[in-house]
Amino acid sequence: MSSSKKSNPTQAFLLENIKSLNPITEEQQYVHDVYEKIAQHFSSTRYKPWPVVEEFLKELEIGSIGVDVGCGNGKYLQVNRNIYMIGVDRSSKLIEISASKGFESLICDALNLPYRNECFDFVISIAVIHHFTTPERRIEAIKELFRIVKSGSKVLIYVWAMEQTESRRKFDENYQDVFVPWVN
Repeated sequence: MSSSKKSNPTQAFLLENIKSLNPITEEQQYVHDVYEKIAQHFSSTRYKPWPVVEEFLKELEIGSIGVDVGCGNGKYLQVNRNIYMIGVDRSSKLIEISASKGFESLICDALNLPYRNECFDFVISIAVIHHFTTPERRIEAIKELFRIVKSGSKVLIYVWAMEQTESRRKFDENYQDVFVPWVN
């Protein structure tokens, strides 16, 4: 870190410190392993659907079949009882939580979904794509979502926006690529 930058006390790691890792190793260490460790507490903080996602799911045609890629604890799988959804996530601990609620849940990677081409009426992926560490891997993940959805069907993707003007998390271009420890 250059001496001209002010140190930020909430900073756990700078992206500069892990540039030697390849994207797969980096995602394993700083995303997948972390979710395995924090799954139970993370799940307890994720119980209310985002209104825009809830609205999307409730407007789907009765009998639609879809998948939530990165379903976490399955909170979106119960929003609309008139559709059928499968939940998939890379975290085995989060899938255990989802499955314990009676949801069809499967452990798999968003870059290699175990479904044939064009088999779903809709796909959602909420706050997942930004976990991929390179633009190329994000694009791969998005292509995979579109591969499994029927032509002309709906895909809803949400990612965290850095430039949230009304958020308590203020955007700072000098300290945006940081890892902050999860606190129970």
